[in-house]
Amino acid sequence: MTQTGHRIVKEITKTLTLDYLLHIPDTEDQPADQKWPVILFLHGSGERGSDLNKVKANGLPNIVDQDKSFPFIVISPQCPEDEFWAMEKEALHAIVEHVLENYPADPKRVYLTGLSMGGYGAWHLPIDYPHVFAAVAPVCGGIDPSRAEALRDVPIWAFHGAKDDVVPLSESQGIVDALEAIEANVKLTVYPEGNHNAWDETYSNPDLYKWFLSHSL
Repeated sequence: MTQTGHRIVKEITKTLTLDYLLHIPDTEDQPADQKWPVILFLHGSGERGSDLNKVKANGLPNIVDQDKSFPFIVISPQCPEDEFWAMEKEALHAIVEHVLENYPADPKRVYLTGLSMGGYGAWHLPIDYPHVFAAVAPVCGGIDPSRAEALRDVPIWAFHGAKDDVVPLSESQGIVDALEAIEANVKLTVYPEGNHNAWDETYSNPDLYKWFLSHSL
């Protein structure tokens, strides 16, 4: 006999490392028991690296840098150079758990958004962690429409520029069509004259934040 069946069972400890910016609303009239809603923001490919200041270039980190009272806890991690958010999903989840445990954060109101590369991350992360995010807003991203069933129960509002020449509109349209076909809670805003930068208009829209707050686990 040259072959016999065997099984190995071994516990492995894994070290996760990821730098991030953290915004806590700075308000004078905050009640002692205030629990803030949370937004996890995933940047695009151009902000990868090891300089956290790069993360402030676009989207929510740029907004909260100018508005200290922005009424959400905002977590803005930085993806290492030459990596993608899917490679950091465990670290992203660990950061959210850490913030929920150590800051005045509401675990029932954790939201997810991202732009471009981060938009793809925002489509994918709820599949791996389906009971973490109360609502998701991907900006100019996408995911294979075959993953629609795994996203059925997540409220999603997607955004895309019709003239995007970096990530084509079809990337958002395909998955939104698939979700609509199974009657999921999804909608898509298309900017008719918009190119790849769909994020400035999206994150300056107060209706986005009202929509986030209308959802809770």
